[in-house]
Amino acid sequence: MSMMKNNFEADLLRSPGLTADLCIKCNICTIACPVMEVSTQFLGPKAVGPQAERFRHPRHPIPDASVSLCSGCGTCSRVCPHGVAIAEMNAQAKARLVEQQGAPLRDHIIARPQMLGQWARPFASLANRLVTSKPIRWTMHHGLGIHRDAPLPRFEGKTLRQRQRQRLVSKPPADSNDVASVAYFHGCSTNHYEADLGELVIKVLEKLDCQVLLPPQVCCGLPLQSNGLFKAARRYAVKNRESLQPFVESGIPIVGSSTSCTLQLKHEYRAVLGMRDRAFDDLADATRDVFEWIIEQRWDVLHRAGLEPVPELVLYHPPCQLRSHWMGTPALQVLRLIPDLDIRLSHAECCGIAGTYGVKREKYQIAQDVGATLFDQIVQLQPDIVLTDSETCRWWLSANSGVQCLHPIELLARSMGITNTTRSAD
Repeated sequence: MSMMKNNFEADLLRSPGLTADLCIKCNICTIACPVMEVSTQFLGPKAVGPQAERFRHPRHPIPDASVSLCSGCGTCSRVCPHGVAIAEMNAQAKARLVEQQGAPLRDHIIARPQMLGQWARPFASLANRLVTSKPIRWTMHHGLGIHRDAPLPRFEGKTLRQRQRQRLVSKPPADSNDVASVAYFHGCSTNHYEADLGELVIKVLEKLDCQVLLPPQVCCGLPLQSNGLFKAARRYAVKNRESLQPFVESGIPIVGSSTSCTLQLKHEYRAVLGMRDRAFDDLADATRDVFEWIIEQRWDVLHRAGLEPVPELVLYHPPCQLRSHWMGTPALQVLRLIPDLDIRLSHAECCGIAGTYGVKREKYQIAQDVGATLFDQIVQLQPDIVLTDSETCRWWLSANSGVQCLHPIELLARSMGITNTTRSAD
């Protein structure tokens, strides 16, 4: 059994297409697909995945362009009883489509959140006003294809790395073996759009007796990958491998607070982008979600932390990328330690946004329809707070529900007596 599993994983990391012949056409993926449920244009994960894969060839056209409607939520791969890598296969097919037909300017822009954050930072206050003005949003809607109602993040005037210069290190410090250390992979969203969240992550880890280091890093590359821009995504992957490798070799775990970023480091670099360097295997093995790491390494310390009651009714939505980690819901395990916290679990498979998917004018309504189940649950439950680990899910749910939407670490910080939970001004 172990040998069969190892062989399957090896085939998946070489090419998801190698698993296509395992498909028995049971249509479980079709039934589970959130997009298939709401769109008549999408042929479904089986049809555009393993069924179409037989006809795909680098020199031949893609049989059906409806593969571009796949949101990449990963549900199909998770539910397949035979382990067919459908989502990974479709991501590669979308990239081939982009190679053949090109990508619109919009996709090149929204796939580079790090670049946008860097450009806007010197005049963040003005940029934030501009992207919320109706004339600008009308222009973006009709000129670029970015839907006028899609939520866009607020730029930070001072990044996390600028705020935490004392933690910036290019290699592990000499005393890293004497203390429990982690290399924090904050990702572009935390650095350029949610720096307060990054500071909370650091404070929580410090209170759990951990030294937090900020290694060199670039965007994880997932937005580029999701938009079929594999060459640029691979460049980011190589840069991250090179900058994080000294920490991995020193036995320092790479810990992230965005489940999308950590999934990219753990799985997507190899299974989707085809990065086959042994160093990518080591990076994947060393990467942990922040709550995953807390449970593995600080569970006893957390139990002794004396968590304060948080008398709130909260709805927790595990994002799609979290589910694809196959690690359960570590944030939920930790939050259940907080006294007086009433936690309810989302009924929805996906909130609909899927990274940059729901931002696009032609896919916005599909994203709205996919998220309707979760929106309805929020209306019926009337929670004080909605929690989810993914930044784009938070922005999307907050915009569509009007309810405060936080990262689970923010509630843990409150229970630990860390009060820096107010978003900073521009």
